[in-house]
Amino acid sequence: MTMNSNGSPLGHFSISLAVKDIITSLDFYEKLGFKIVDGGHINNGFPDSEETKWRILACDQVTIGLFQGMFPQNILTFNPSDVRSLQKQLKAQGVHLLKEANENSTGPDSVILEDPDGNRILLDQH
Repeated sequence: MTMNSNGSPLGHFSISLAVKDIITSLDFYEKLGFKIVDGGHINNGFPDSEETKWRILACDQVTIGLFQGMFPQNILTFNPSDVRSLQKQLKAQGVHLLKEANENSTGPDSVILEDPDGNRILLDQH
């Protein structure tokens, strides 16, 4: 499990790729040994239309998300077990958050931030 400098688990890491053509990208990553483990057609809450498509792929310990039409750039994704605790630590350190988790709730939620170079980071608690 990945840990941040304060010893708080960031959880599993994956990269979410903004792809132009999901079929072409899927074919490419399958040739590298990746297999589909999840897809937009089976999850609620994600649009699944001609313009918006997604699939989650895995190979060994590596996970890649392919997303067509959902966001404009690639995103680094971590799956912490407690996103609200992590959010509190980040805010205490002065990290600017683009999207915050609801601190008055429990269960799944997410936080979005950017690194100094504008790379998006999603902290997504399932």
